[in-house]
Amino acid sequence: MTKVDPYLHAVLLLHGAGKEVSEASIVSVLKSAGVEADGAKAKFLAEAVKGANMEDLLKNAMTVAAAPAAGAAPAKEEKPPEDTAKKEEQAAEGLANLFG
Repeated sequence: MTKVDPYLHAVLLLHGAGKEVSEASIVSVLKSAGVEADGAKAKFLAEAVKGANMEDLLKNAMTVAAAPAAGAAPAKEEKPPEDTAKKEEQAAEGLANLFG
């Protein structure tokens, strides 16, 4: 599982709760989660998302995340049991030859 930045989680939480996304609110959310917050990083992120249309950003993110699933490669074909049994026999023969 990919680790997601806690600062981004804080922004999403604040947006979802209908709260203002500010340096102070991001730091507050992070501290509540037990994360040592960097005020400079929180301030930078708050400024970066100020005026951004979060709904459009989230829709675009969901579209990008879903795209690989739509064009994913077909599932790997399983080998027939005969091939597996044949390999097991060959492996057993090889072991038998080692011990004479």
